[in-house]
Amino acid sequence: MKKVTHKNFSTTNNGIFEGFGTSICWWGHRVGYSDELAQKSAKLFFSEDGLGLNIMRYNIGGGDDPTHNHIKRSDSAIPGYIDYNKETGEKVWNYEADRNQLNVLEHCYKAAGKDAWVEVFSNSPPYFMTVSGCSSGGKCATDNNLKEECVTEFAEYLAQVSEYIETEKGIRIRSVAPMNEPNTNYWSMNSPKQEGCHIDPGKRQSDVIVETRKAFDKKGLSHIIVAGSDETSTSRQVTAYKKYTDEAKKALGRISTHTYMVHRMKTLSDLRKKEGFNLWQSETDWSGTAGENAGDMASALWFAKKIIKDINGLSPSAWIMWLTIDLHRSKNGYGGNPDWGDYDESKGFWGLTCCDHDKQEIILTQKYYACGQFSRYIRPGMTLIHIDKETLGAYDKENKKVVIVAVNTKGKNKKAEFDLSDFTKVGSKADVIVTSGNTEGGKKWHKENSAQTEGKILKTVLEPNSVTTFIIENTSI
Repeated sequence: MKKVTHKNFSTTNNGIFEGFGTSICWWGHRVGYSDELAQKSAKLFFSEDGLGLNIMRYNIGGGDDPTHNHIKRSDSAIPGYIDYNKETGEKVWNYEADRNQLNVLEHCYKAAGKDAWVEVFSNSPPYFMTVSGCSSGGKCATDNNLKEECVTEFAEYLAQVSEYIETEKGIRIRSVAPMNEPNTNYWSMNSPKQEGCHIDPGKRQSDVIVETRKAFDKKGLSHIIVAGSDETSTSRQVTAYKKYTDEAKKALGRISTHTYMVHRMKTLSDLRKKEGFNLWQSETDWSGTAGENAGDMASALWFAKKIIKDINGLSPSAWIMWLTIDLHRSKNGYGGNPDWGDYDESKGFWGLTCCDHDKQEIILTQKYYACGQFSRYIRPGMTLIHIDKETLGAYDKENKKVVIVAVNTKGKNKKAEFDLSDFTKVGSKADVIVTSGNTEGGKKWHKENSAQTEGKILKTVLEPNSVTTFIIENTSI
């Protein structure tokens, strides 16, 4: 029997969950040329009829040396906002350079409504602020690639772009993450994949955090909090935090970590409790699979289990995936590079959907629907309830209801019992929503017959290879 109790409420951010979300890059840059695709993606990912995501992370591109042509993905060459003349040193602001991603951001912001949370983040400074002269990384991937004398200029660059988005686009920004996976050996110049910049933990990262805070305050953007430092793993995030200067810790409004690797997850969670900072899981995904002969549900089940593992292990106040669209199809490609859109749900893939540019359609998968089993029903303002490795809960104090999301990775029915006896009042029935089976013919947010509670116990049966959401109204602490 699974215990669903307020004794296991999350205490992060005073128990207030801030939402589910995604990065807007790189897919925003790829689809934003089309208003039709921008509108469709906003509805599918951020409206209440779709996934109901509310957090969008907008990538402020550095922009690479225009003589470079090494990025081979069709979606990841994000433009910068400054045109730089190497001969004269002249810098001209170009606010139209990233119009594609901004177009998508505007549509998503509108679709998310009152719960919209926009975070701007950077993978690399503009190339002319880097040591290597390349926004994909350094000559040596473990060397600092942000010029020491350009730290303040870089911070001011982020503040200037943020001011433009707020004043000219009417989009309120709530946080800025000036670094992305900085303490890694991934970022080398002339990379075929993306922008990236190594920045050592300790003084180097602390300087970036402090100068970002100063630059945003100087622009009158003190309402925008600074987040750090979006390391690739929970272990590296522990290391980064312990090496921040006191001034940097004071400047930070939140700690954000990625969970591609989860060594020392409990250490980071315990550090959060000790230090009292807010914590986000701000980026993750993979081409993982789970289940027994699960077919198209294999990738969906892995994704559902990943959400549960991260939230129960870290207790973050937000959970954000990398890309909702990682797969693209078109006969012409984009930016001189070909697209790729072949995938097999049973073998796993990155992202939730595939965009067919020739047909102007976004193709949905069971992984998409598995995400919605969480994001449509566990909403901002609720309090998360940690249950076990296959189950996540949440409590809505205002509307007096409990949400439970349970995953069954077995190839057969599985009995489940949920004990809500610690609640003073429990509703007599639970609404049941299920995603299971293959994309063609399977269940997608399918509303089943209600399940009855018996003496504060919900007894039910989980379908084979399924993700099931239970909503119990009229429940109070």
